[in-house]
Amino acid sequence: MSTSIDVAVRERAELGEGPTWDAAGERLIWVDILSARVHTYVPSTGRRTVMATEQHVGAAKPRAGGGLVTVLRDGVGLYDADGAFSWLVHDPVPGRRGNDAAVAPDGALWAGTMRYDEAQGGGNLSRIAADGTVSGVLDAVTVSNGTGWSPDGRLMYYTDTPTRRIDVFDVEGERVVNRRPFVTVDEGAGWPDGLTVDADGCVWVAFWDGAAVRRYTPGGQLDRVVELPVRRPTACAFGGPGLRDLYVSTARTGLDAPHPLSGSLLVLPGVGQGLPGTPFAG
Repeated sequence: MSTSIDVAVRERAELGEGPTWDAAGERLIWVDILSARVHTYVPSTGRRTVMATEQHVGAAKPRAGGGLVTVLRDGVGLYDADGAFSWLVHDPVPGRRGNDAAVAPDGALWAGTMRYDEAQGGGNLSRIAADGTVSGVLDAVTVSNGTGWSPDGRLMYYTDTPTRRIDVFDVEGERVVNRRPFVTVDEGAGWPDGLTVDADGCVWVAFWDGAAVRRYTPGGQLDRVVELPVRRPTACAFGGPGLRDLYVSTARTGLDAPHPLSGSLLVLPGVGQGLPGTPFAG
């Protein structure tokens, strides 16, 4: 099946990450981690904004009351609609930064961390409630990446990239249990990075150094590969009218001769059917 690949935003992001559809604003939010920038893009008008953050920013998600929740180097910060900043969780650890994050169906933020030197076991995954209460989910994570939930909310998918696995958990209230491999990735495919779950329960995964987005059925079978012109796609999310378009963030960091589109935000029009997102409740 052929899939068209368009450029939503031509950009030279060092480490583009975390595309997220903001239904209230009818816009796509994504970040450039190493440039400490939050980007927004409105597909209907082409309007773009770029906001500088206090620190390296691993993720930015819409808040229920307006503004953004951001996963920064030293914790989780809140930006109000007028741009005012405050810390929700301030937990600086030398050599560590925030990385990918996702908002659960109940409105809590699940945020990951990693060390700048990618030391094994130097990161974690935590659940942050609306009031800032932090609950540890996973310790000894190396590069905390894609997190997503099945359409019925009973399963959570998660990637610690160097393991070359996408794992799945059972959801029990505010906890996850019974961790097990969902997909184990062959070495030649690249490294599993950010992910999203579609309305059919299929898991779409961006593959760092794999130049592709891959879709896996709820049973863990690979059923679709969309090859991309860039070597380092980082994450993907459905957005646009009817949540039918898949947006893919990309990176150029570490590449001696990056493709001209490396660092841009790509879009695969009409490739599937996404699930409505939940804004952060805080």
